[in-house]
Formats: sequence, C-alpha cells, structure tokens
Amino acid sequence: MPHAVSLLRAARLASATKPFSARGGFKRERCDGCRLVPTHCMCALRPSVSTRAAVCLLMADIEPLKPTNTGWLIADVVADTFAFGWSRTRPDPGLLALLGDPAWQGYVVFPGQYAAPERVVHALVPPAPVQGGTAKRPLFILLDGTWSEARKMFSRSPYLNALPVLSLEPAEASQYRLRRSRCSDHFCTSEVAAQCLSLAGDEAAGQTLDAYLGVFTHHYLQAKNQLPVDREGPAHRRLGEAMAGRTARRA
Repeated sequence: MPHAVSLLRAARLASATKPFSARGGFKRERCDGCRLVPTHCMCALRPSVSTRAAVCLLMADIEPLKPTNTGWLIADVVADTFAFGWSRTRPDPGLLALLGDPAWQGYVVFPGQYAAPERVVHALVPPAPVQGGTAKRPLFILLDGTWSEARKMFSRSPYLNALPVLSLEPAEASQYRLRRSRCSDHFCTSEVAAQCLSLAGDEAAGQTLDAYLGVFTHHYLQAKNQLPVDREGPAHRRLGEAMAGRTARRA
C-alpha cells in the first residue's frame, strides 16, 4: 500500500519537467515499494508498529525523489506518518490543518541553539486533554533535507513558530552511511524519528525503526557494489530481534 512519502514522491515526479537522476546511485531498475533493485528488494521485511506518536515530514523539494531518503523508512514503520513538500509562502493546506488539529501536540524537532530559548524543550510536555478527556498525541515535525535546507526551513516557516522546539541529546553517534555529512553530530531523518518515538514511550517502534535502517543500509550498499544480501548477517538479525521483542511484549 502506498504511504505518505511514496504518494508525495509520485506527485513530485508527476510535476517534474525532466527525469530525476540521483548522484552516485546505481542506474538500474528499482522496486516501487522500497526503491532498491529487485534482486535486493526488502519489501517482505517491512515492519509496521502501532504508535501513540505520529511523524510529520516537511520535505525539501527533491528529497522525496532521493533513493537514500530515510523518511520513506519512517512511513514504512509508523502508520501515522504525514509528508508534505516545504514552501515558505504557500504551505500545503493539509499541513496547516494538521498543525491546527487539537488532537495533536506538535513539536518541531531541531537543535535548540537555533531557536529562542523560551521555545526549547528537551522532553515532552505533559499532554493536555482534548474534548472527551483523551490526551493529545505527540506529533513530531521533522525537517527532511540537507542541513542547509533544514536550517532554511526552520528559519523561514512562520507557521511553525508557535510550536515548541524539541532539542534532542543523543547518547550515541550516527550510524548512517549512505550520505556524507560535514558534521559528525548530525543524524539522518529516520534516526531522529527513532529517538523521538522512544522519548514518547514508543520504544518498540524506535528500536524497530533503527534496526530497519540498518537493513536498508545493508541492502542498498550491497546493491550498489553488486554483492548479494547477507540475510543471516547482523542487520537482519537485529531487525528480527526487534520484531520478536515487540511480539513478546504484546503477548
């Protein structure tokens, strides 16, 4: 089934005036479900985890088209994932409706040093009840793009200014290996989402998403180097353990 990121990708492709070619990627047929070559397809491994929290991806122009985009992985795992293309002056009406929905407590996830101190939080605020007594659900708004694009989105999106800024303090370094970053303390989008989910009490989803990124990284690099997938290797074992742990917790 198509999810929010795949639908945004399809819309972006439909509006493109010329074909998109990813830099440094392999130029072979790709699976529509996972963006990998068919021999390295991982659609059968796609997990889905129930979560209290949701994720809203605000994506830079060509980010949905990049085969290394990890927002796609978030939408694979977290059913309540929303995705919108970014615009400073013409935000998507669906995005504005989501931000105004009283069922959600939104957080813009971004380093606190770039925000006014009074907006910065390091933990979730106690959920306020909505009509009927149900507590608001966390909605994590992730700015999905390069670091320069994310900073631009953060500083030029007035419709986000009323929301608290969640500044994460990760204990470990990023494990992402599919794109280079100038800063060692930067994390890819799915790693940030995994940290947010764990912070919201959705630890099983956070662990599963983290393990799923490892599987995607392995499949992608093996395909790029024309090597077979090691389905008994550490990446697959970790995902299997995360899924088994989730099943055991539900039993």
